[in-house]
Order: sequence, then structure tokens, then C-alpha cells
Amino acid sequence: MSDSEKKKPNRRDFILTATTAAGAVGVGAAVWPLIDQMNPDASVKALASTEVDISSVQPGQSITVLWRGKPVFIKHRTPEEIEEARKVDLKELKHPEKDEDRAKKPEWLVTLGICTHLGCVPLTNKGDYEGGWFCPCHGSHYDTSGRIRSGPAPTNLEIPEYTFVDINTIKIG
Repeated sequence: MSDSEKKKPNRRDFILTATTAAGAVGVGAAVWPLIDQMNPDASVKALASTEVDISSVQPGQSITVLWRGKPVFIKHRTPEEIEEARKVDLKELKHPEKDEDRAKKPEWLVTLGICTHLGCVPLTNKGDYEGGWFCPCHGSHYDTSGRIRSGPAPTNLEIPEYTFVDINTIKIG
């Protein structure tokens, strides 16, 4: 192309570019509050995690706490329950998982208290497996590691994200 064929920018091109840029900034400023209001409010963010004092839970006992509106089972397992859960042959399980992979500290098991079949809440220390859970709605039996052993539930009780803050406190979420 020769120099005479190249279009030289003029005042009109500058005004068009400046107007387009100002319009884009204006649209962004107008749309941002609409997008920002879709974020969760402070009350929802507060439910994202919960700390539970476990100092009073004796071996063999289980407590139920609420987290995000769901029940969470926290079980202080006895050495016998831990041993029994660890000696289970994984080939016998519908959803094979080692007990060691399910509990960060062997004596503490933390699971969501929701049956994986249809979302019922299983009963603690009931069913065919002593110290486990039983869902009376459709007959699912879970062992002391929260693993499905019999019944229609397809998977083990879910393990939520949790950490030990100290020896007496668990933070769920």
C-alpha cells in the first residue's frame, strides 16, 4: 500500500474510540451491582464452617451436629470398633474404602448423617453392625466406619472436609 492509500486517523475516529470506551466503562459500572448481589450474604458465609467441642464425648459415644443444615455424625470409636473396621475384607464391600482413608484420627470418625440411598437420616448405634448406623426407611446398614454393608444405599456415608483445631475441637468445613 502506498502512503496515499493509508487512512490517517482523524478527529472523528478519536471521538468514536473515546465514546466506545466511556460506554463500556458505564455499562460495566451499571452491571457490577447486579452481579455482586448474587454472592452469598454474611449469614451463608458464616455457615461455611463450624467448630465442635468434642472434649465431653466418651469412647463409644456419638454426637450429631448441624453443618450447612445437614446432620454430621461425630463418633468417638473404641479400640475394638477401630480394629473391627480395619479387619473387614474390602472385597465384601459394595463401595470399598479402607477405614484408614476415612478417619484422619482412628478414634474419631466424622461423616455426613445422610443416607446415600434417598437422603434419610440413619439411626446411630442401630442395625446389623454394632456401633454403626441403620437407615430405617429402606434398610441400609452401615458399619463403624460409615461404610455401606447391606441395603439399597449405593455408597458409604460421605466424609465432609474437616480438621482438628486442637485435641478438643474439630472444625467442619
